[in-house]
Amino acid sequence: MSQPDPDTWRRQVRQWLATVLEPARSPESAAEADLAVFHNLPQDEERLLLERCRAYQRARFDAGYQALTLPADKGGAGLTAAHVAVFAEEEAAFEVPPSTELISVTVRLVAMAVSLFGTDEQRGDHARAFLRTDRLACQLFSEPGAGSDLAALRTRARQDGDTWVIDGQKVWTSGAQFADYGLLLARTDRDVVKQAGITAFLVPMDAPGVEVRPIRQMSGGTSFNEVFLSGVRVADGLRIGRPGQGWEVATTTLAFERTASGSGNRRKGGTFPDVLALARSLGRTGDPLVRQLLADLYVRAALRAATVDRVARTSAAGGRPGPEASLTKLMASELLTRTGQVAAELMGARISADTGEPGTFAWTQHLLGAPGYRLAGGTDQIQRNLIGERVLKLPPEPRTDRAPFSQLPGN
Repeated sequence: MSQPDPDTWRRQVRQWLATVLEPARSPESAAEADLAVFHNLPQDEERLLLERCRAYQRARFDAGYQALTLPADKGGAGLTAAHVAVFAEEEAAFEVPPSTELISVTVRLVAMAVSLFGTDEQRGDHARAFLRTDRLACQLFSEPGAGSDLAALRTRARQDGDTWVIDGQKVWTSGAQFADYGLLLARTDRDVVKQAGITAFLVPMDAPGVEVRPIRQMSGGTSFNEVFLSGVRVADGLRIGRPGQGWEVATTTLAFERTASGSGNRRKGGTFPDVLALARSLGRTGDPLVRQLLADLYVRAALRAATVDRVARTSAAGGRPGPEASLTKLMASELLTRTGQVAAELMGARISADTGEPGTFAWTQHLLGAPGYRLAGGTDQIQRNLIGERVLKLPPEPRTDRAPFSQLPGN
């Protein structure tokens, strides 16, 4: 099947977008912008936002514009990186509903994992529903003792006939309270090296034994959760990939996560235009030192945007993102931190108390959320290790955990 010409396809995309979205408004002022890095909405408002996002995702799926580079036999459009770039360019001219972590995880992570590793039946039953957001899915990976070292996870799954019984705890799960399923990693074999004994499952979040507890963030929101699993029974038909293939499922999914975390598709916190608007409102743009800070921030934002575009094109052309995705994630977290620092330097004491001045105290939402982004999608330290070992080909760090998991200290 021949690929549509990108220029002809561009016109089709533009015409379709005009039927479902309003044209983009002028750039937001710092007073109007949502400067929170992570959502801090009450549950009722979060549900309304999710429904707005889902309406657009469903329309996009039905029109054939979802999962553009995923092969057609796996539920995607089977197009090229050039088409991805075209769609993003055209979409930027319209008011796209602001996405959430749960929407991104569902469409860009869990749906992709099921599409790539699932059976034909699982693709029909679940991948399509995730791509269309008819069902929402969270990611049950991190644990209290297995964050950066995810392969050290201790959640266990034992087979009992044609079902699996799962016991354990997960943490930092975005949107678990709204999700229908969770993509879970569990240890199914303790007598092999830790990466080899992990299996992936789709767990219904309403299954008996699943308990979701919100985590209150210092910025006030509760978008993250702890999830406790006590004797949760999951049918073998919800196992994703072979027993013991969970680490491959995880690393592929995490590569998509790093690409999603580093992408510019969803607003996260304040941006350079917000900082520039702040400097203008405070009458600081004539200060040479402030102009230097603004120029530095602009250059950082432009470099990140160029890197996101390059990595996205490379990933889309090859089907699966590589370790270069760590670059975009690392640049995203560093840019968020620097953006907050510049805003704080501009405001001084204004940032610590609400003086009533537009666009000032709202920056506390950015400053309190930015540190969390150094952990989301894999810590900055892990990203540097990945870049060093897999991109720069530096010698790996010494490893002391190559024995079977059951023989490692504490197990």
